[in-house]
Amino acid sequence: MKAYVYNGYGGPEVESLADVPRPAPGPGQLLIAVDAAGVNPADWKRRTGTMRAAGSASDRPAEQFPLVFGREAAGLVAATGPGVDGFALGDPVFGNSDGGGFSEYAVLPAALTAHRRPGLAATDAATLPVAAATGYDGIRQLGLPAGATVLINGVGGGVGVAAAQVARHQGLTVIGTASAGKKDFVESLGVTHVEYGPGVADRIRAAAPHGIDGIYDQVGGPALEDVAPLLTDRSKLVSAGDRATVARLGGSPVARARNRQVLDAVADLVISGALRPSVTHTFPLDQAAAALRLVEDGHVQGKVVIEVAK
Repeated sequence: MKAYVYNGYGGPEVESLADVPRPAPGPGQLLIAVDAAGVNPADWKRRTGTMRAAGSASDRPAEQFPLVFGREAAGLVAATGPGVDGFALGDPVFGNSDGGGFSEYAVLPAALTAHRRPGLAATDAATLPVAAATGYDGIRQLGLPAGATVLINGVGGGVGVAAAQVARHQGLTVIGTASAGKKDFVESLGVTHVEYGPGVADRIRAAAPHGIDGIYDQVGGPALEDVAPLLTDRSKLVSAGDRATVARLGGSPVARARNRQVLDAVADLVISGALRPSVTHTFPLDQAAAALRLVEDGHVQGKVVIEVAK
């Protein structure tokens, strides 16, 4: 099958479109014929070697290259492994993959796969397992009551966009930091836009005179350090962007649920119209490099999706 792979750790020079063996599903797994795959920062971070997959630690077998990009995908069930119930050949599904979505076929754990119901397009479904589910998990973890104000630090990316809409659906007031160029996009989500950069905390205070009740961070580092003092209760500080910094500041990394129930929940939000996946760019499989560069450069708004032609 055709797949977009990386042949070692490094920069874009290690990537290529390749012919690789079609995988077979093992126990508890599904093989899907991929229709669409979401593109995430974790894809290029894994390629650099800074975000290793399970099994690549020094006390475990090394990863075997080439490795296929892609951590979320939607498609049709092509085969089921031993012990898999509730899925039939041809069923439209979407779910998580630990690698393999940028391909004609991908293996998904059945426990992390959901049925794609009418009203949910494959291109939209392919954005839900990583970005939308992470946004959902973070807002649920904060547990803020309706009427509270949440700051989403880095609202313009895939996770931030989903988190903002989930928060709005739960009756929260949302403030979001993003670049000046994303102002119109951010405001289209019903979010009060605040520009990044020096003085950001003062601008947030002006936008939220009654204070910030919770922060869901997507950026980490100095940008997180700039906004953390806005909170008096650091238990309401959650980050999807920087585990070390958020822990040092008294908060917590986002706790991913990673189950079918969350996938069904975010799908329900899309079907009801409460969550727009905001797919802003699509690319065919043979242009996966361009899709990755768009995400790696850090200036994309919304989600980027690879569509696999049949």
